[in-house]
Amino acid sequence: MNAIADIGLIGLAVMGENLVLNMESKGFTVAVFNRSVEKVDKFLQGRGKGKKFIGAHTMDEFVKSIKRPRKVMMLVKAGQPVDELIEQLLPYLEQGDVVIDGGNSYFPDTIRRTNYIEEKGLLYIGTGVSGGEEGALRGPSIMPGGSVKAWEHVKPLFQAIAAKVDDGTPCCDWVGENGAGHFVKMVHNGIEYGDMQLICEVYHLLRDLGRFNSDEMHRIFSSWNQGELNSYLIEITADILGYRDANGDALVEKILDTAGQKGTGKWTGIEALELGVPLTLIAEAVFARSLSSFKDERVNAAKILDIPPVPFQGDTNALVSDLRNALYASKIVSYAQGFALMKAAAKEYKWNLNYGGIALMWRGGCIIRSVFLGKIKDAFDSDSGLQNLLLDPYFKSKVTEAQEGWRRVVAAAAIHGIPVPSLSSALAYFDGYRSARLPANLLQAQRDYFGAHTYERIDRPRGEFFHTNWTGRGGSTASSTYNV
Repeated sequence: MNAIADIGLIGLAVMGENLVLNMESKGFTVAVFNRSVEKVDKFLQGRGKGKKFIGAHTMDEFVKSIKRPRKVMMLVKAGQPVDELIEQLLPYLEQGDVVIDGGNSYFPDTIRRTNYIEEKGLLYIGTGVSGGEEGALRGPSIMPGGSVKAWEHVKPLFQAIAAKVDDGTPCCDWVGENGAGHFVKMVHNGIEYGDMQLICEVYHLLRDLGRFNSDEMHRIFSSWNQGELNSYLIEITADILGYRDANGDALVEKILDTAGQKGTGKWTGIEALELGVPLTLIAEAVFARSLSSFKDERVNAAKILDIPPVPFQGDTNALVSDLRNALYASKIVSYAQGFALMKAAAKEYKWNLNYGGIALMWRGGCIIRSVFLGKIKDAFDSDSGLQNLLLDPYFKSKVTEAQEGWRRVVAAAAIHGIPVPSLSSALAYFDGYRSARLPANLLQAQRDYFGAHTYERIDRPRGEFFHTNWTGRGGSTASSTYNV
């Protein structure tokens, strides 16, 4: 077979099929292969008919159809399937060929695979691809990392198929070494969890506290989408609230209140714990999905556990304004935590991440795309060493403006028994971060009391540790001092 394909892709599920159609529409010839080969024939006879695709029924045939250095992209389920596919591919590849994992792989796996592939004289890319089915077809956000030398081989293609911002800049650039691309995509997905949960909590308060119906909420979210909250998730929320089923009823109110998840939000929380970064909002969003899955248990608990009814007597127009402020302020906290996690990871894994560039990559194509991200890029362009987004003048002013309404929302939710784990954890983080003194002095005394873990003193230099024999029954021996 003549080697004429610019790239090959394995995995013709929803994302793979749409991504190769995107590639072909930008002038590239694409070789396609799938574990179940009937999918290849079905695609070539359907959506791929008459286009520049080369279908293959064997791995050998597939690889031979791609021009060297070969670029082979895998879009298969994360985990063991990726490792198995790599092993199937390796016998057919040669020095300098590029293997690309475009799925949602866990970044430590990508670090391991990059090392493994490079040892064999090949190049490896682990890239996040965000935007869902429509993004894959029309232009996703693409976040590649891995073997640095691989970037020159895929850059023209990746940037051609990526989403573009208003000035034509592609939402794709090199992120960093080994697992950096998949790490950034993981954080993107964690922020996505947070954004979605915040919107759901606001919807809950509008519905159960403000007693707004679906049409009214559709109009509220539509109006918010015209201002600084403009984003893909606000836009689709407005669409969902306005959608009617065949009976003319709001479909959203007929959907069972149990949410699924695929693991990227959980991974984000785990890595935050590993690096000691308080990623509280995203963690609460993950746990909220977990709690939603206890549907039968919650229904039973609702019959047993109750609170005194407190009628809402506030002004509903003021409630809408406060909710908008609470949503925007909490969103700032969510991104502040996400970028703080990336900064900690860059230090730990020795990545040179461009935070303004990452915000730009998220401006279009991806699920969290919004005008808000332009402000994040501006913040890091102004101060590349910015410690926390809350310290940027723009975001500081916005949180200050929103603070009163934000506090009223969280207080009202608590009084009326409506759970808002992400809105309230965002406020708690803000108050904790701005506190010059926290009660951790008592906590450290407790640790020293029961475990001789030592403590520092405010009247002595940092790094000097002390132990007290609190009961008079202990000795002078102290535990070694360390942080996990």
